[in-house]
Amino acid sequence: MGIGDKISDKDWKVLMDKIAESDYRGEIDLGEEEIAYIESRGFEMMVRHAEDFVERRLGPANPRNEGRQTPLKGHPLFLAQHATGANSRGALAEYHSIPEGKALTREQIDYVTDVVLRWLTERLEAHKN
Repeated sequence: MGIGDKISDKDWKVLMDKIAESDYRGEIDLGEEEIAYIESRGFEMMVRHAEDFVERRLGPANPRNEGRQTPLKGHPLFLAQHATGANSRGALAEYHSIPEGKALTREQIDYVTDVVLRWLTERLEAHKN
């Protein structure tokens, strides 16, 4: 299983089109600082962090600090979460049709993690070119 396997290309395009309509989500991108962070720690560390962030910050039925649990600075994955509508349970409901008020299933955690990592991978590739 690789990055992006949990969301079809068709569903990814639909999601990215919806994100592009957002006033700020479609404008989010990695900067030099975030790229350096990823390069210094390696992508495998980003995978582990993504799994942890999604499980701990979004996984519970009623996450602590809902709507404010994912800052916009401090980690490249925070940007990825905001850019993909995966930064709060409200955003997950709006962009991914994952209902609020119920703990995420393992399948949902894997899906959200995959979405965030796919965005990160695509943005890294875009910056290499």
